[in-house]
Amino acid sequence: MDSSDDAVLDGALAWPRAAGTALSLHAVSLLTVATLFTLFFLRSLDDNRLTSWRWVFSAQDALAFALVLALAVLFSYAAAFAGSRLRQPALVLFAAAFAAAAPLWSEPEVIVDAARYFTQAKQAEVYGIAYFLQAWGGEIPAWTDLPLVPLLYGAIFSLFGEERAYIQACTTLLFAGTLVLTYRIGRALWGDAVGLTAGVLLLGMPYLLVQVPLMLVDVPTMFFVTLAIWATLAAVRRGGPARLALASVAIALALCTKYSAWLMLSVLPVVALAEWRAQPAAVLRRAGTVAAVAVLLVGLALFPMAEVIGAQLALLRDYQAPGLRRWEESFVSTFLFQIHPFITLAGLASLVVAWRARDGRYAIVAWLPLLMLALGIRRARYLVPMLPMFALMAAYGLQAIRGIELRRHTVLCVVATSLAIALFGFLPFLQGASAANLKHAGAYLDTLDDEWVEVVALPQAHAPVNPAIAVPLLDLHTGKRLASGAAPGAPPPAEIARSPLRFTWEYRSPAYYRAPAQDRRTLPLVVIASDTAGESPLWREQRLAGRRLAREFTASENVFGYRTFVRIYLPGSSGGSQPSEYSHARR
Repeated sequence: MDSSDDAVLDGALAWPRAAGTALSLHAVSLLTVATLFTLFFLRSLDDNRLTSWRWVFSAQDALAFALVLALAVLFSYAAAFAGSRLRQPALVLFAAAFAAAAPLWSEPEVIVDAARYFTQAKQAEVYGIAYFLQAWGGEIPAWTDLPLVPLLYGAIFSLFGEERAYIQACTTLLFAGTLVLTYRIGRALWGDAVGLTAGVLLLGMPYLLVQVPLMLVDVPTMFFVTLAIWATLAAVRRGGPARLALASVAIALALCTKYSAWLMLSVLPVVALAEWRAQPAAVLRRAGTVAAVAVLLVGLALFPMAEVIGAQLALLRDYQAPGLRRWEESFVSTFLFQIHPFITLAGLASLVVAWRARDGRYAIVAWLPLLMLALGIRRARYLVPMLPMFALMAAYGLQAIRGIELRRHTVLCVVATSLAIALFGFLPFLQGASAANLKHAGAYLDTLDDEWVEVVALPQAHAPVNPAIAVPLLDLHTGKRLASGAAPGAPPPAEIARSPLRFTWEYRSPAYYRAPAQDRRTLPLVVIASDTAGESPLWREQRLAGRRLAREFTASENVFGYRTFVRIYLPGSSGGSQPSEYSHARR
């Protein structure tokens, strides 16, 4: 494998000079378009629960899809010129990652789990960190979450303000940092060529790109797990107090992000074993030190929550593990449609390349993808933290392509077409989802003079979701203070017990949603419903007397069971009950 800095930095992405190389580049371009166009016609095989191609693309989109792919491939040729003078790979990767993810900030919070993390973060902001840590798992329902990421989000709210954009900036920075860490892991193992390729390939995963702007824990977990792997590799290989301390802290942080990270950090002994042969005594001593300090740090952080953690582990065993078999998505969907198929092909090829080379270091990057495969983890979101290792596998496999120009052009085609799918396919689909109604409603509420707004969430007709969970989702998009009533009665326990949205029924409305004593009839009223039929005549007569309909947001992707259609009523004459020209019609 070519690991020369000059070959990567001076020759990477250079425009081909030989006719044979040019022919190969054109063949890769045609193969890229043909492969993705084939997937377009096979899109019924994509069973992803968020951005399935069968929802995102329709038969009428065939010509536009082919045109977008062709333009993306042409862009990859143009990018070759800019990349020919690459001098600072880490900085370029960081900037490219941020630039690629920033346009996706306009997508709404389409995954209802965001309500949990927002509620936890806001409680940390409103009541302080001490209360947050004391109430975690009690007054603050923790479900199966760990505290680090909500605490991080709460700190951002406290420092900068309660704006979604600040959270999106944070997750995008963590995503960009993950690309840099992936590059450094690859460089440490096999040189700049593999590291740079792996970092870039993370931009070739459309599903990962649309996850970046969401207020979830998956992207931060990916960052902290990758940080722990890189820091451990540096610590056991080179030693030194600073590296040992960094590795211990990184591992402790990763262990406090998500329970699945505990499983994924099983890669760390593999890291130590891969380096053990070079200097057995030193590696053993360094690994032992890192492990001991990390366990001590985690113990100090989580021991006060031992009872809560025990209950959460029981819930994971009795509810989450069996649920994985009911909520799964196919590997075909994840590794062909949601991740560029060339990345998957290169990852498979890397198994052969590593076997022939008898490369023990390859086990470091192969461990997590193969472990997830062996355990049958089929939910795409749960695979996000291991994607940097999968990118490293693919980058390793691509080294079988001997020509630097051809290899780089292949990577550029992967990235360009994946960005095109994310920006011109996934993003418009998500922007048209009913979740966008909450975003648009929040923006409208911010234009009103009132400090308080009353919110009524009506029962969902198409999904077993607690309607009260829509209140924090709306709160995420507005600076107004919301007042909401008590949550309605829940469905039968037997129905909730197996529901993938069971956590919504354990949601308890925080005290900050209780308005001060005043006549609520003077407040704007937001009604969140699951259909456009709106409120019943009796309800309208009782609650909407003396109000007028000011705005109506009823966009829908007509796919998801959980829907949020929003009507906003203002005090005033009932004669103005028709929606204005700013209303959002059904898609």
